[in-house]
Formats: sequence, structure tokens, C-alpha cells
Amino acid sequence: MEPIQNNLIHAIQTNWLSFLTSIVVFGLLFYLAKRRVGFGVRVLIALVIGLIVGFIFQQIGHETKGITTFGSIYVNLIRMLVIPLVFVLVLSSISSLSSLDFLRKIGLKTIAWFLGTTGIAAIIGLLVALAIAPGSGLSIEPPQGFQAREIPTISQVVLDLVPNNPISDAANGKVVPILIFAIFIAVAIIKLGAKDPETVKPVRDVISSLTQVMHQVVKFVIRLTPYGVFALIAGITERYGWETLQELGSLIITSYVALIIHFVLVFGGLVLFVAKVNPFRFFRKIYPTIAVAFTTRSSYATLPVNLEVITKRLHVSPRIASFVAPLGASVNFNGCGGVWPAVVAVFTAQIFGLELTITDYLLLVFISIISSIGVAGVPGPAVISTTVVLTALGLPLESIAIVASVEALIDMGRTAVNATGTTVTSLLVANSEGEFDREAFNRGEDEELQFSAV
Repeated sequence: MEPIQNNLIHAIQTNWLSFLTSIVVFGLLFYLAKRRVGFGVRVLIALVIGLIVGFIFQQIGHETKGITTFGSIYVNLIRMLVIPLVFVLVLSSISSLSSLDFLRKIGLKTIAWFLGTTGIAAIIGLLVALAIAPGSGLSIEPPQGFQAREIPTISQVVLDLVPNNPISDAANGKVVPILIFAIFIAVAIIKLGAKDPETVKPVRDVISSLTQVMHQVVKFVIRLTPYGVFALIAGITERYGWETLQELGSLIITSYVALIIHFVLVFGGLVLFVAKVNPFRFFRKIYPTIAVAFTTRSSYATLPVNLEVITKRLHVSPRIASFVAPLGASVNFNGCGGVWPAVVAVFTAQIFGLELTITDYLLLVFISIISSIGVAGVPGPAVISTTVVLTALGLPLESIAIVASVEALIDMGRTAVNATGTTVTSLLVANSEGEFDREAFNRGEDEELQFSAV
């Protein structure tokens, strides 16, 4: 018992300030929730407080370990939901379809939008990087002992996507094989249901009940989002501070300029001209998705919030949202597979004094689109996509180690763009299939998500 007591005393002595700060901030956020302050507003307040606290702790040289522990708990709870949520929602959305023709149609539209916007993102990243020249005049040595990540072979990527043992895949957090397994079961239900509806009725009832249960569990966890956002943002701000920003500030600026252009012009343009809805209203409605993606840096962690936003705020039908959102979390990488590899490729060529030709630029865009499919389900898609692009262009892989110090900061913006791209695609597909309630969207119904209890 004595070693445990000593460890506890040491933890309190070294982290008392961060624990005390967490208690005060959590108390404020809880008070705001009881006062029925909107979910999005509370997330924004938590984000701002996290930035301030992280900067103060960084200036006084105090670690935020006590705060970031709560952030890790929040992320773990979100990850807990991913596998069962993807399985149940994909099963529910596809098995509710009347025919496989509809599945093929929305599937093709979804993939086309994902790949098309990724290609545009790569072009934007390339043009912005060429204009700003983030590597011009820099000569930075890569960290000692750097080893580039191995690129999986095509056969290995394909094998990893195919379900082997669903229980093992779920335990290892492999989302894509679980998604494919759910599609197989859902297609079987549609086929059997067309011949004998009574045979599959008990299964459909179970799936319907599981869907409602998972929605309730999601609500329990998402209510913790403001607390998690504060903890995560405080930790990131304290860890990186201004020194890191100054060292590779030009690369950070280039990346965010490209991401913002893609966010505003491409997503805003698609929403305005294709879906024909007010982009300002659209972005205001999806703010919770953007905030959670930005702070958690995980498309999977954002999935539960995104589903709520797509169905309750955008008024897209659940069967479209339940298909597009899980698929988007796995294969839609506008930020990680489009903008980022293009920016890093130009940055690499500049710091090593290498010339890129127009042929290289065309190859860069093409490889970015193809690799965004190939990295589906692979851990660290941004690193793998960038490695593939640099290898294809014959550029040194050491630059991946050079940019690693600021990648977490840029990853926040990349993930926000990824998640927003999935949300936009859900709206576009639903609009084309008559599954979007335009009147409810314009009336502003369900503007606030029902997460005010905690």
C-alpha cells in the first residue's frame, strides 16, 4: 500500500495546479450546461479557455498532464463507440433499403464526391505552396535515427480491407473490415427480405432496437465534448507553444491557407451551387462537427457528433447519413490525402533544392487521389499518403521527419476539413436523392443538439 500512497502523493504534488484548473473549468462548463447554454457555444467557450490555460501553463513551465488525462478519457470513450456504431448504423441504413440498385447509386455518388474533392484539394495545396514557398531559404536537418514508414503493398492493402475474423478486426479497431462485414449482412437481409419478409423481420427489429440504444449511448458520451475539448486544446497549446510555430511557421501558414481556401471556396461553393442552400447557415449548423474534429484530430472520434449534426441540424435522412458518414470517416481525406501531401511535396523540393516539372505536378494530383483510396483503414493515413506521393516523385523522405514537429498542429485543420467534407457529401447525396428536408433546414429547426444535461 505504501508505494501506491507515495505515487498518489507524488501525482498530487506535481499536478495539483492542473487538477485544480480542471475542476474550476469543469465547474464553469457544468454551470453553463445547467443554464441551458447551447452545445456549440459551450464547445467554443471550452476551446478558448483551453487555449488560454495551455498558453499560461507553457509560459510558467508547468505541465498539463492532469488536464490532458481527462482529454484522453474523452477520446477513449469516443473510440469505444466507433466499432459498434459503424456496424449497427451501416447495417441499419443498408438493410432498410428496398433494393440494391439504390445502394449502388448512392455508393457511386458518395465515392465520386470523395475522390473529386480530394483531387481539388491536392490542386489547391499545390498552388498555395508554390505561391507561398514555405521551404524557400530553409535548410533544416532531419532528426537523427529517422526511418521512413514502410508503404504497404497493394496486395497487403487489399487483404487488410477484407474481413478475416470480425471479432479480431473489432478488437484491433479495424473499421473498414467491420464496415464491409456489415454491408454483407445488410445485403443478405435485403435479398432474403425480397423473397420472404417474415423471415428477416425479427432481425430488422433487433437492428432497429440496437440503433436506438446506440443513439442513446452516443448522447451520453457526446455530452462530455466541451470538457474533452478544453482538456485536449490546453494540452496541445502547452506542448507546442510559440517556439515550434516560429521554426516552421511558413509551413503552418501555407497549410492553413490551403485548407481554408478549400473549406470556403470548394465546400461553400458546392453547398451554394449544387445543394442550393445558404453556406453561412450550413457552416453555422455544422459547427459542432468542425470543433470536435479540430480538437480530437480524429475522423472516427468525430463520427458520432457528425451523425447527429447531419440528421438533426442538416435534416438529411438517417439512411443516407448512416451510410455516408461512416464511409467518409474511413476513406474521405481531403485534408490528409489532398492538401497535405501536395504542400509537403513542394516544401521538400524547396528545402533540398530540387525542381518539380509540370509532369510532376500532374502526377502529384493523380497519386493523391489514388492513395486516398489505398490508405483506407491504414493507421496514420496522412503519413502514408505523403510517403506515397514523395516516393512517386522521387523526393527525399527525410522531410517527413522534419515536418513531424508541427504535424499535430496542422492535423487539427486537416481533420476538420476531412470531417466537413463528409458532411458536405452527405448533403449533396441526400439532395440528389430527395432525402434532404430543405424546408426544415431553412426553418432552422433543431438548431441546438440535445446535449444540455451535463
